[in-house]
Amino acid sequence: MTVTIYDVAREANVSMATVSRVVNGNPNVKPATRKKVLNTIERLGYRPNAVARGLASKRTTTVGVIIPDISSIFFSELARGIDDIATMYKYNIILSNSDQNKEKELRLINNMFEKQVDGLIYMGAGITEEHVQQFKTSSVPVALAATIDPTDAIPSVNIDYEKAAYEATTLLIENGTNHPIYVSEEGDSPVNSKKLDGFKQAVVDANQELNEDYIIHTKLNYKSGEEAAKKIVEMGNYPKAIFAASDELALGIIHGLQDHGVDVPNDVEVVGFDNTRLATMVRPTLTTVVQPMYDIGAVAMRLLTKFMNKETVDDQNVILPHQIMRRNSTK
Repeated sequence: MTVTIYDVAREANVSMATVSRVVNGNPNVKPATRKKVLNTIERLGYRPNAVARGLASKRTTTVGVIIPDISSIFFSELARGIDDIATMYKYNIILSNSDQNKEKELRLINNMFEKQVDGLIYMGAGITEEHVQQFKTSSVPVALAATIDPTDAIPSVNIDYEKAAYEATTLLIENGTNHPIYVSEEGDSPVNSKKLDGFKQAVVDANQELNEDYIIHTKLNYKSGEEAAKKIVEMGNYPKAIFAASDELALGIIHGLQDHGVDVPNDVEVVGFDNTRLATMVRPTLTTVVQPMYDIGAVAMRLLTKFMNKETVDDQNVILPHQIMRRNSTK
């Protein structure tokens, strides 16, 4: 049978209020009484009811986190940043995987709110009116991580994706390829759109006419990178530089090119995006945009704690710095 606070109070010969004060760390308990209650709790195996405590205090000390793909290195590093700061501020995490499916995302958001979380961190490809409506009608704060709300209504933590893509493309142009190939994710999410805008602007600023054939849309995974490499090689006279919208995609491209006898970087240069651990596991090592995934997660969680604790927030839309990490996949 489940041991209750009443059982502990009876066995320790104290009031339930005293047991509650001990459990909640209230200093107004005599040391001898505290020791007796704690010994009784350990002997009986009592576990406080978090739901009941949450109802009483109107706080559950839990934060909901919704991410697109729990198996992704990119999102796992973000989640680690969130969890480390949550632990620091004594919050527990409820983590859910949305598969970038809109209906599932909306259902998970609603489920998190039904579980009475104190706050929610959301990561996804796009923010629709339905997402914003759910966030705005919630009584708990929400923060976005590596996700853009076009209306800027929801607090968020990101990098300047357009500027980062511009700089990565410019690096390839300055290395001698006037119009690199860009391999990006399918869809028109705000992050995708900003990366594409940065790529296009860099090409235009290099006085080149934009060639839509050099923009390939696919999924951001290794297999899609291999398929993109095959498609590029089949073009025949193709540009000798490729900018990929993720590191995993870039790795697939590099290996796909190598399978067709193309040397990276001597024949074709490749730049990725994210600077995940994969960037140093491939040979040649990958030149990539450093998106500080861990920091984005950590700052998003800290931002959320400020809202949950009603602290002053100077800027609810945080832009973290990025850089280009040059390695051996470029000259």
